[in-house]
Amino acid sequence: MTLRGNWSYPTPVKFGAGRISELADHCKAVGLKKPLLVTDRALAALPITAQALDILDAGGLGRAVFSDVDPNPNEGNMEAGLAVYRAGGHDGVVCFGGGSALDLGKMIALMVGQTVSVWDLEDIGDWWTRADAARIAPIVAVPTTAGTGSEVGRAGVLTNSKTHRKKIIFHPRLLPAVTICDPELTVGMPRFITAGTGMDAFAHCLEAYCSPFYHPMSQGIALEGMRLVLENLPKAYANPQDMDARAHMMSAAAMGAVAFQKGLGAIHALSHPVGAVYGTHHGTTNAVVMPMVLDFNRAAIEERIARAAAYLGIDGGFAGFHAMVMDLRARLDIPANLSAMGVEFARLDELTDMALEDPSCGGNPIAMTRENTRALFEACM
Repeated sequence: MTLRGNWSYPTPVKFGAGRISELADHCKAVGLKKPLLVTDRALAALPITAQALDILDAGGLGRAVFSDVDPNPNEGNMEAGLAVYRAGGHDGVVCFGGGSALDLGKMIALMVGQTVSVWDLEDIGDWWTRADAARIAPIVAVPTTAGTGSEVGRAGVLTNSKTHRKKIIFHPRLLPAVTICDPELTVGMPRFITAGTGMDAFAHCLEAYCSPFYHPMSQGIALEGMRLVLENLPKAYANPQDMDARAHMMSAAAMGAVAFQKGLGAIHALSHPVGAVYGTHHGTTNAVVMPMVLDFNRAAIEERIARAAAYLGIDGGFAGFHAMVMDLRARLDIPANLSAMGVEFARLDELTDMALEDPSCGGNPIAMTRENTRALFEACM
């Protein structure tokens, strides 16, 4: 594979097949001597994690690992990780895995030296200034999926286990000091994870592109990110060994996270509470509600989507783009609706309230109200 590069946007990114071999060197370069590798339970038992730990150990950095991470991580997971971090005398975090491990690793790095609650650092106004920035531990990120983009982001998502609300926790220093993007690490993903994480990347790009806020740089990144997903996700799904497709998907995931500085919208506002209540896969849930949200926003985005369709080589403007989304979902075996994911009509009022509390709804092109958000949930059923 010839796709390889060193990028500094928005943080140093070491991109290319086999670059996990550089893990110890990059940890040392940012001052780490005894990092804690944070991953999830399933990934902890796989050879790629053993390989990463071997590389750290060979570099004299030990092989400490924490893997008590739920698919939708919560404050209990964070506290358990903090206990392991403190007991081991660690000096930084290697976030290794998909969005759950990356986000929880960031929360451990953030909270290890704080006196305020993690909920006091939610992404609201300038709440991030409540944290003692000097006491945030260094972060090295190694994604093993291609979807969340958390490896180039300044936030993490944490579920409150008592309220079942997902909260976005933000601080500028949550941006990893260095990221290793090695597409070889994504080859072993189950096909449904390849599909779900890939659709997460597409949702990030699509919602950023449709957001009404002014950010031309993110707008351009979002558009090209959508192209990379549409051209490469079906290839990676059909042939997991297609390394070029895997690499392009890893790029698209990072691009989506950079682009959504411009904003997210109703796709994520609906998906977050569904994931928090029902434990569904985030990217797959995004894919389920995506066409219904396109319909919901049509009056505000039709012309913009038509321009995107032209760039992407899709005939038929908005209708053609919508048909493409439906076809892509079918090719990836995405569930048809929220009912198929186990969501119950009896909880739609609760989910509606949660969606309206989610900060993502503020970036939707159509203002979200209780009436139209409840109707949108019903359309997704």
